[in-house]
Amino acid sequence: MAEPLLKIEHLTKKYDDNLILNDISLTVHKGEVIVVVGPSGCGKSTLLRCINALEPIQGGSIRLQDDIIDPKSKNLTGIRQKIGMVFQNYELFPHLTVLDNIMLAPMKVQKRKKEDISEEALRLLDRVGLKEKANSFPRQLSGGQKQRVAIVRALCMHPEIMLFDEVTAALDPEMVREVLDVMLDLARQGRTMIIVTHEMQFARAVSDRIIFIDGGKIVEDADPDQFFEAPKTERARQFLNIFEFDAVKPHTSHSAE
Repeated sequence: MAEPLLKIEHLTKKYDDNLILNDISLTVHKGEVIVVVGPSGCGKSTLLRCINALEPIQGGSIRLQDDIIDPKSKNLTGIRQKIGMVFQNYELFPHLTVLDNIMLAPMKVQKRKKEDISEEALRLLDRVGLKEKANSFPRQLSGGQKQRVAIVRALCMHPEIMLFDEVTAALDPEMVREVLDVMLDLARQGRTMIIVTHEMQFARAVSDRIIFIDGGKIVEDADPDQFFEAPKTERARQFLNIFEFDAVKPHTSHSAE
């Protein structure tokens, strides 16, 4: 088993008196692909936001290797550079070209050389089939293209772990595949990822582990074959009955050895 990269212990998150995450504990190893599934409102996206210190927590701890993740941390900027997060709505700057969107943070935050970043950005854009769009503006791109640019922008910061929050939720169905293909390629490269998704077929194909959350608690933590074929809990079986799995592909592990 690869070394632990992210360790969450007894995480509690509340909004006023509303308990969102209840005693969540989870360890993610380097090279592991974790897919988080569960009904809407169960706390999946909040979990990612806590990992990236976008939300304060009310109990427990989150640690990325030797760093404690806390919005009040003096080294928060440095810690966040190790965590790439891709949201539903792309969050590209409309007045900047694709290339400038990707280069902005590495130049301003990491103080890297423009020439080096440009070369890397163009290489990554080529890998996701968008090199010819480098000088286009976001308004000239489809939703799927914007999401691929957002993924490249996160990768250009050289993160230790990638977080994906329902990145296909806002896309038209024909655009979903092109984004999921990029994420499958990242899994094959051995990237460490936590993915929140409702795409069950994709979840089974890409994951090393499935985390099923309901009511703010981890109800099941299982390998994908076990989760989809023989879930341990009645709640998971009820959840899976909503979907059709006849076409779900067999699982192939992507973890680092």
